[in-house]
Amino acid sequence: MRTSGSAFQIGIDPPRGVLMYGPPGCGKTMLAKAVAHHTTAAFIRVVGSEFVQKYLGEGPRMVRDVFRLAKENAPAIIFIDEIDAIATKRFDAQTGADREVQRILLELLNQMDGFDQNVNVKVIMATNRADTLDPALLRPGRLDRKIEFPLPDRRQKRLIFSTITSKMNLSEEVDLEDYVARPDKISGADINSICQESGMLAVRENRYIVLAKDFEKAYKTVIKKDEQEHEFYK
Repeated sequence: MRTSGSAFQIGIDPPRGVLMYGPPGCGKTMLAKAVAHHTTAAFIRVVGSEFVQKYLGEGPRMVRDVFRLAKENAPAIIFIDEIDAIATKRFDAQTGADREVQRILLELLNQMDGFDQNVNVKVIMATNRADTLDPALLRPGRLDRKIEFPLPDRRQKRLIFSTITSKMNLSEEVDLEDYVARPDKISGADINSICQESGMLAVRENRYIVLAKDFEKAYKTVIKKDEQEHEFYK
């Protein structure tokens, strides 16, 4: 949004939309919140499933209302989380509900195509399943930029562990590097869950310090819970 003037001077249209995709818990929604915090633009957050309403025509009307609100308060950012709820690949709809979801998608495409580039409104979308999205949504001119949020590598895991545990009262015997070096595929949300669970284990035993055994038990609990979640991304 800050460089749109430069794009016009060069003779090109600035990107209209951004798609953020990757496994759950890797920071897509968090980045959108950070964008909202660091910009003076109006920020409108919607979850894709909120467009699916009980009555016929309500979903497309809500899409129009969101885009109208953004244009009235420009510069503005529309953030649609879990876009896969309304933008999966189209097929021959068998039920009224399926047809309504497809109408919502068509209205969304229509609104994105109806953007006046002089109206400074941008769209950010997030999904865990980019492979299920309709190709029409992904074409250039709608979502021009696609940003992948993969599971954190070793360096990133170290940073996340260090950031979360910086305010925790850890025993000296807790070796964070041991957990960083483990080959398990874990997300940033998993790391946060491990740290929170280890703290709760200490609280249950009326301790004010987190021991190595707390961290180990929490790690095994979270990994066991999520071991089947990321099969698609392997």
